[in-house]
Amino acid sequence: MCFVDPVRQCAECALVSQKETEFYDKQLKVLMNGATFFVTLGTSDKSELMVCRLSNNQRYLVLDGDSHYEIEIIQISTVQILTEGFTPGGGNTRAVGMILQYKVPGSEEVTQMKFTAGEDFSCNKKLSAAWLAAMHKATKLLYESRDQ
Repeated sequence: MCFVDPVRQCAECALVSQKETEFYDKQLKVLMNGATFFVTLGTSDKSELMVCRLSNNQRYLVLDGDSHYEIEIIQISTVQILTEGFTPGGGNTRAVGMILQYKVPGSEEVTQMKFTAGEDFSCNKKLSAAWLAAMHKATKLLYESRDQ
C-alpha cells in the first residue's frame, strides 16, 4: 500500500498488504524483464516467437517479435496457465504455457492467444516458467481485488 511510516491495519488488510508487497518485491521485476514464448493468435496453426513483458507503466502486456501487440491489462478476461508433469498424488507440475483471452478495444470481440515455452536452448525454459508463475500470481491478485 506504499506507506512509509508504520500504520495500523486490520488482519484482512494486513494480509492483502503482505501479498502485494511480496508481489512487488519478487514477481513484478520478472514480468517487466519478460520471457520468450511461441505465441499463437486465435485458432491459427502458425505460432510466432515473441518476447512477452509487462510495460513500464504496468498497464500493458507487450509482445514483440515479427509482429507487435500491446494488450491492455484491464481488457484481459481470462488467464489459464498450462502445466505438465501432473501426478495424481499432487506431485510437482511446472508451467509450460498460458492461454489468454482479452477484449479488443472498441469491440466486444474476445481474442485468444496461446503462449508456449520453447523447447530448444535459444529459449530459456526456466525464465519462461518463472514468468508464467509471476503472471499467475498477478492474475490472482487482480481477480481478488476485483472481487472486493
